[in-house]
Amino acid sequence: MDFTRLGSSGLKISRVTLGCMSFGAPDRGNNHQWTLTDETAEPVFRQAVESGVTFWDTANVYSDGTSEEIVGRAIRKYTDRDAIVLATKVYFKFHDGPGGSGLSRKAILEQIDASLSRLGTDYVDLYQIHRFDPAVPVEETMEALHDVIKAGKVRYIGASSMHAWQFAKLQHAADLGGWTRFVSMQNQYSLLQREEEREMFGLLADQGVGSIPWAPLAKGRLARPWDEQSTARAGADHLHRRYEGEENRPIVDAVRRVAEARGVPMAQVALAWVLHNPVVDAPIVGPTKPQHLTDAVAALDLELTAEEVAALEEHYTPRLPSGY
Repeated sequence: MDFTRLGSSGLKISRVTLGCMSFGAPDRGNNHQWTLTDETAEPVFRQAVESGVTFWDTANVYSDGTSEEIVGRAIRKYTDRDAIVLATKVYFKFHDGPGGSGLSRKAILEQIDASLSRLGTDYVDLYQIHRFDPAVPVEETMEALHDVIKAGKVRYIGASSMHAWQFAKLQHAADLGGWTRFVSMQNQYSLLQREEEREMFGLLADQGVGSIPWAPLAKGRLARPWDEQSTARAGADHLHRRYEGEENRPIVDAVRRVAEARGVPMAQVALAWVLHNPVVDAPIVGPTKPQHLTDAVAALDLELTAEEVAALEEHYTPRLPSGY
């Protein structure tokens, strides 16, 4: 496993992130029928530990909190708390009431305590705002996040999926207030969704903020030939529909050609391309099978040539940002 620092911070992370939306009670919350329970997730957790994937990312709302519960139990069963860089998130609706959603001071203070209880730990390494909250002053959000750090409940803070100007506004508020700044941005980035290159990545590079992209395989679209796209998860995951447009076919075909020439799975090529971007620290892989982690780790050793990168990028067309 390769390791890096998260942005310009001192936090050392594995260059592959274990995406824990894959774990949870299938009948709770998001209603993701493909999620893995404690028992069915055991091989994936063991493989993550054995492979050195020490950066684990979840969220309070994944499967109605059961993802955090499963992740917490897995840490205690398969590894040590201090060996894992543990990340979770806050923003989306968890319950009715003023503290059940959003980024108000009340919500942040309530939800961090609830997450810690489900995870069975007294701190998280990275606490992320899941989206931008236009209903709450940025000063209120940043001061509350600073306070949970000072209380010892959080080590670092990050953000996820928003416009570059919104992220800049939050960082500026932190500077003015003397509060803690974000060290990471969890944003959607893949060969099928590259809009972050226009503004966000330049901002992150300038500010020393690391990117930990979600959906680097475009929900599996980049992991298999275009005409072999039907999977149980694809049918149940509404986010998969973002990548179904025919404009994506030539990009997927390019990944297939490069993979066939290299003699490697398509997933390795698509992940290697994401890792090729210098702003990217650790793409998030949501495994439900051992092969998913195997491909992710192998992608770290796959160096694409300039010609291969050009072929993979040739057919991309501008599109609207999505996911926020």
